[in-house]
This record gives sequence, structure tokens and C-alpha cells, in this order.
Amino acid sequence: MPELPEVETVRQGLAKWVAGRRIEAVEVRHPRAIRRHLPGDAHFAAVLAGRTIEDVSRRGKYLWLPLDSGDAIIAHLGMSGQLLMQPAEAPDEVHLRVRFSFADDGPELRFVDQRTFGGLSVSEGGAELPAEIAHIARDPMDPLFDDEAFVAALRRKHTEIKRALLDQTLISGVGNIYADEALWRAQLHGVRPTDALTRPVVRRLLAHVRDVLGEAIVAGGTSFDALYVNVNGQSGYFDRSLNAYGREGQPCHRCGTAIRREQFMNRSSFSCPRCQPRPRKPLR
Repeated sequence: MPELPEVETVRQGLAKWVAGRRIEAVEVRHPRAIRRHLPGDAHFAAVLAGRTIEDVSRRGKYLWLPLDSGDAIIAHLGMSGQLLMQPAEAPDEVHLRVRFSFADDGPELRFVDQRTFGGLSVSEGGAELPAEIAHIARDPMDPLFDDEAFVAALRRKHTEIKRALLDQTLISGVGNIYADEALWRAQLHGVRPTDALTRPVVRRLLAHVRDVLGEAIVAGGTSFDALYVNVNGQSGYFDRSLNAYGREGQPCHRCGTAIRREQFMNRSSFSCPRCQPRPRKPLR
């Protein structure tokens, strides 16, 4: 699933292409793509026709496009969602779900989603921050992210550090890939209990989270297949810089020990047995 760097890459691309443009018409090709818009596809298209997209914003893994009406379009990519800019004459994608055409007859915005886990909706009065995503915490790249509040909140939790990093109400935008990468840099195993970590250790981990996310944004995100691409259909290349995730059996870039894979929350975690030893007393 796309994490903060991938969604931020899409946000930056969309901002260049759609900010300030007036929507001429919206075509919903698959109702599941707007299932979170409860009034339905006809209402979705009608409420957006004639509206101008003022900007493209992000909260964690969600995008929202403020409109001149005071409403906003909320977008979540899910597992395979893509927001693509395409010439009007370009052939329809096989998994095209929603098409936005604009009054200037320029490139269309197309929502393509093979697995249809992502979706779009309209948030009434949500231009500033949609109520539907207001519960999501700020991410560490946000200038208003409060480092010390995060350190204190994390240390109050009785959970494992990787679970805490994936908790979008505590810190948003971090998923499985970048949690593993930050933990590798911090030399912490993912099952270390949060309430046993010192403040300096948590601050150091947060710095590594921020560094990993920043470097991944510069690289355009991580692409393991064709499902994640930017608005121009290009893949990211941060996978070339991964130190832990997906490297089972390969030598650790720090000590040479083979990277291990362990089961974690119905997914896989990757770490170095030597650099990231499991705690002697696992969380109970």
C-alpha cells in the first residue's frame, strides 16, 4: 500500500497539473470507486461540475483537493489506486474508474484502480481539513508536527514500537516499508516495548523516520510493481536504497549478517539479527 512518500509524490504532481483548473465534467465508470460518497455517482458528478480545484493537500496517506465551493475531494489510493494525468485522446486504461475533464480542454485527471480498494468522495465544507480524516495524526514531515508530544505519547503506550509507528492516530504516513527502514537505521527490533524506550532513543528513531521519508520522497517513492506510479505514470526508485525491507537472506549493509524475515500483523517484517536483536523480555 502506498505510504507517505508515494502519496506525497502524487500530491506534488497533482498540484502542478490541476490547481486552479475548473472541472467541466466527471464520469464515474465504476461505483465502487466512490463507495464512500454515500449520495451516489450522479450526485458526485453533479456537485463537482463547474467547481475549481484550488490546491492539493495531504494528511498522512490521504489526499484532499480543496474546491472553490468550500468542499473538497478526498482521495485514498488503497492498494493499487493511481491518479494519472492523461491527454483526452489517450486510450482508456483497463481499470479506469473515474474521469475528470476540465474546462480548458487540457489533460484529464483519471483515477485508475485495479483492485478497487481505493476511492474518492466529496467532503462538504472540507476545504480546510475534511472531517472524515481529521482524526489522523500529523506526519513527521508536517511543519506543525510536535516532536516532544509524539515522544511522550509513544512512551505512554504499552505496545510494540513497530505497532506504534503504524498507528495513524499517533503518527501518520508510516507503513510497513518505512517502519522497517527506520527501525534498521535506529538499530531497534520492532517488538521492543514502547514504554521501555528512553526519550533520547525515541527522538533518535523519529529522526530516522523523518530521514527515510525525506529520502524516499526525493526518490519518488518505492515501486515494487506497476501498481504505484506518479501522475505521469513513472515508477519511484527508492527500492534501490532499501536496507531491510524485502532483503531476506541478503547481507546487512552495516554488519554483513543475513537479513531475516518475521511474521508481523499478517505481513512481513525485515531486520538484522545482529544489529536489531530481539528484546529479552518480549511485550505481553
